[in-house]
Amino acid sequence: MSLVKAKKHLGQHFLTDKGIANRIVEALVNTNKYNQVLEVGPGMGILSDFLLQRTDLETYLIDIDTESFHFLNEKYPQLGDRLINGDFLKLDFDAIFPGQFAIIGNFPYNISSQILFKILDNRNKVVEMVGMFQKEVAQRCASPAGTKDYGILSVFLQAYYKIEYLFTVKPGTFNPPPKVHSAVIRLTRNEVETLECDEKLFWRVVKAGFNQRRKTLRNAVSAVMPKDKMDDHIYFEKRAEQLTVADFVALTQHLSKLMQA
Repeated sequence: MSLVKAKKHLGQHFLTDKGIANRIVEALVNTNKYNQVLEVGPGMGILSDFLLQRTDLETYLIDIDTESFHFLNEKYPQLGDRLINGDFLKLDFDAIFPGQFAIIGNFPYNISSQILFKILDNRNKVVEMVGMFQKEVAQRCASPAGTKDYGILSVFLQAYYKIEYLFTVKPGTFNPPPKVHSAVIRLTRNEVETLECDEKLFWRVVKAGFNQRRKTLRNAVSAVMPKDKMDDHIYFEKRAEQLTVADFVALTQHLSKLMQA
């Protein structure tokens, strides 16, 4: 089998360190909730090798790269239909996974946010995710309120998942090496089925707050509600990064009451 060439336009940086690959696979720990796992962008299968050794998991692979697909098809003929040549972002989870499942991968950095938002959109099916991201993105996901890395992605993910920053990975463990450090995080679905507020309004409020993060929320969320309709609630005098997920839920509830007044 000829080796697969990493393609810049697909954001491919193949992990070469088997020790790190094994650590990533071992980080799938909540298998009492699922028995199927989907690996995104397996490349030449360094994670897949360890995934396929796990007898507690039925492994699926998806890669948009046709060259990788043919390589993996030859390497793992036993996978059959569980090897998918396609775009993860367009994948219909319901058509493949009848129940809950996990996602794992050394994700292409150029679509990392889109991957996370697709997971969010399917949060009641994806109960665990272990993934490699650019370190900056991983920190953003895991950062608590009050820090400079805390933002839109932090709030949305932390509303529905417990997030753990597991470890940092140096550029030299990839081929070709990226120009940045990487990091592995784990998302574990929490018990929140729906937020105790209007979820569509919640998303609008969070986005508005962080789109003008240097302004107080009185000014930042004026696109959602005119300032003259706001009262003297303490949250309006704070900036978005100062509010926890619970605070944003409470603010959304408050805005809903003001809108109905």
